[in-house]
Amino acid sequence: MRAIWKGAIAFGLVNVPVKVYSATEDHDVSLHQVHEKDGGRIRYQRRCEICGEVVEYKNIAKAYDDGEQTVVLTDEDLASLPVEKSREIEVVEFVPSDQVDPILFDRTYYLEPDSKSTKSYVLLRRTLEDTDRTAIVQFSLRQKSRLGALRVRGDVLTLQTLLWEDEVREAAFPSLEEKVRISAKELEMSSALVDSFSSDFDPSGFTDEYQEQLRTLIEAKLEKGEALDTQETFGEESEDEGGKVLDLMEALRRSVEKNRGAKSASGKARNGRKTAAEDQEEQKDKEEPARKPAAKSSGRKSRKGA
Repeated sequence: MRAIWKGAIAFGLVNVPVKVYSATEDHDVSLHQVHEKDGGRIRYQRRCEICGEVVEYKNIAKAYDDGEQTVVLTDEDLASLPVEKSREIEVVEFVPSDQVDPILFDRTYYLEPDSKSTKSYVLLRRTLEDTDRTAIVQFSLRQKSRLGALRVRGDVLTLQTLLWEDEVREAAFPSLEEKVRISAKELEMSSALVDSFSSDFDPSGFTDEYQEQLRTLIEAKLEKGEALDTQETFGEESEDEGGKVLDLMEALRRSVEKNRGAKSASGKARNGRKTAAEDQEEQKDKEEPARKPAAKSSGRKSRKGA
């Protein structure tokens, strides 16, 4: 990794020199715009509306337009601002970690100690851990004043930029004001559904299916050319039964049963054997289609819910 910024965390008289690294990266497949007819690249040109010349990026400046006049701001102008010159990550307060709403989180950065002695870095990290506090900081990065949260992840300090309060929209939806009655049974079934899905979160267990399918499509096109049947590549997708309108209780009941069945099947695969009761239940399921017509013709009532 390459450091994108250097500075120092300052709280009280303590100064912690650090290097800042981007903690995340984008793994999406990079796609270009092309002319569908011949595959030629589509490129955009930055052309000046006054002289008509194509302008290189290094010669482009920023400007503010008030409707009547335009003020041009060069990189030198912006770099001259006092806040931009500051290389200090100033701690303004330490707050309980659960008071920082996750909706405010923006980009995440790793902070590496940037001095021969890492004692002040470790001291700050240990203090945040022991007190279960998050340091709220202010700093300037890439021509913007930033609000941030200094937190601990393993052995490293992380800096998460925060959105300003006025950047978070209010969820003002009339439908949320509607009074809804939730019965005790519905709440019980919903809790059972949550319990059936309960697990410890492991992000490595999830993948970006769209990107995987996109790579599969690209590889298939490379091998077969343009004469490609997408259905042949990815297989036929079965219709989703979830399109039917179900009663809330029925939907919860089915979800619980479906998830329990999936967990049960997973457990059988791990154990590599079935119990006698499971064998009987499986045999019963196989015989069920044959039983139903006989029960109907003899006039017997079927069980409720069958």
